[in-house]
Amino acid sequence: MTVTIPDWLEPVQSVAGTMRARDLSPLIPPAPDDARPAAVLMVFADTAAGPELLLTERAPTLRSHAGQISFPGGSRDLTDADDVAAALREADEEVGLPADAVDVFGTLPKLWLPPSNFAVTPVLSYLREPVDLYIRDPGEVATVLWTPIDHLLDPSNRFTVVHPMGWKGPGFDIGIETPLWGFTAGIISRLFRAAGWENAWDESRVRSVPGAR
Repeated sequence: MTVTIPDWLEPVQSVAGTMRARDLSPLIPPAPDDARPAAVLMVFADTAAGPELLLTERAPTLRSHAGQISFPGGSRDLTDADDVAAALREADEEVGLPADAVDVFGTLPKLWLPPSNFAVTPVLSYLREPVDLYIRDPGEVATVLWTPIDHLLDPSNRFTVVHPMGWKGPGFDIGIETPLWGFTAGIISRLFRAAGWENAWDESRVRSVPGAR
């Protein structure tokens, strides 16, 4: 089936098929054989405020990545036909996004998350019509965040996150107390750069990982 996306998303679709795992996560090795399959859904949309990207704030009670900003998603179930089906199911279960409301236009390479041992496939999608999302599973999601892409591309909202153990990565101020950093920020930053969207920003601006000791 042919999927129609707006012109502004074509650069993302174009690079999605050529990116390698190391392009998105250069410091993390490939997933081991015992990694658990998972998928996340990147939902792009046209709104009155312009193009936006769906993010969520994870519930503070979760065992892994609690309170962090992420895409809707989670582990793949035995009943899921593939990674796309898993991402769509998780988005419905977490924020009430009907699977038939979006058009999937690509996937990114599988990426390993060592702390939780997930092998995560990011699935790219476009929301055809506005949908009222809500927190369907408060055990997974604390906040639904539609984030303007122009805000993510604004150099004044960019910084480098540094962990006390020496890890560094991209970070974003998204207008709430919790910054966007880690796995999700890395995908956004490197995908947008590959698509030619990124504006030059001051990588010497540094913040510590939230809550790190």
